[in-house]
Amino acid sequence: MKHFLFFFLIIALVSCGGPEPRKPVKVKTGSILQKSVERNKDLLAKEEKQIMEIIKNDSTNTYFSSGIGSWYHYISQNNDSNYYPQTDDLVIMEYNVVSFSNDTIYSKEQIGTITYKVDKQDLFPGLRNSIKLLKENESAKFLFPSSLAYGYHGDNNKIGVNIPIKSTITILKIDKQKDNN
Repeated sequence: MKHFLFFFLIIALVSCGGPEPRKPVKVKTGSILQKSVERNKDLLAKEEKQIMEIIKNDSTNTYFSSGIGSWYHYISQNNDSNYYPQTDDLVIMEYNVVSFSNDTIYSKEQIGTITYKVDKQDLFPGLRNSIKLLKENESAKFLFPSSLAYGYHGDNNKIGVNIPIKSTITILKIDKQKDNN
């Protein structure tokens, strides 16, 4: 009986290896995410090609890269100022939204003059960043890929999914905040 108890104790100790984790039934490979990334890269490349074609066909203007993926040319410049909008400044401005085929989506009259607190209010990404490139009394035309415009969602009105746009932005006034002087 002692040997039986000893033998049973040894088997019980050896078989206690701890809980073993279960294997997943289905292994996810991330292929959907990878397909989405590839689709977005292809879309951006197509839109950048359209932008370069617009620039190539517009020989009267000199275009500049914004550094974030959009391109622009000045319509009017203010060489008397060297102040660009900073965070918390109030910017009074006008802008429009036009398709790459030059169809007006929203005119500046439809949008109206707006007052924007820099980096504190919601505008589409390209517009938020472009404001910081212009001084008071300057105007420029920007070309935005859809990722910097209204993106994959559109604006739920006139701008559909993944639509690149043009926008003429005019800074009418910059009210500097005390911290930015």
